[in-house]
Amino acid sequence: MKKSEMKEVILELKKEKGLTWSAIAEKAGLSTEYTCSACLGMNHLDKAEADSVAEILGMGAELSAALQEFPTKTWDQIVPTDPVIYRWYEIVGVYGETIKEIINEKFGDGIMSAIDFTMDIDKEENPAGDRVVVTLNGKFLPYKSW
Repeated sequence: MKKSEMKEVILELKKEKGLTWSAIAEKAGLSTEYTCSACLGMNHLDKAEADSVAEILGMGAELSAALQEFPTKTWDQIVPTDPVIYRWYEIVGVYGETIKEIINEKFGDGIMSAIDFTMDIDKEENPAGDRVVVTLNGKFLPYKSW
């Protein structure tokens, strides 16, 4: 099974079984965000976690093996049209240079890792309208001179 096929199977079974990403992640013993990313084909799971996800979805070794495959991270569109995803492009377009400037000012010349990284997505109830709280936490990687 290819990663693209795996994604479609997982999404279909998740819906059919009425599962949440949190329930699937709990079974895998991983964060909701990372588990979801792996199930969508953008990361991989180790065997024990992949087996747990396959089990909760009622699938076997073929799905587990696909979850364990290392992904090729590509995007089909240069700028996606889905409104939620597009807004992230908008955020980076408007605030990307600001983020870079402040990281460089506080840490020096370098980048935030997207490998040594965690992400948490939470809901904050607010009388004026609920808020989406996204926390990105990445290790600082300084550029080196040689």
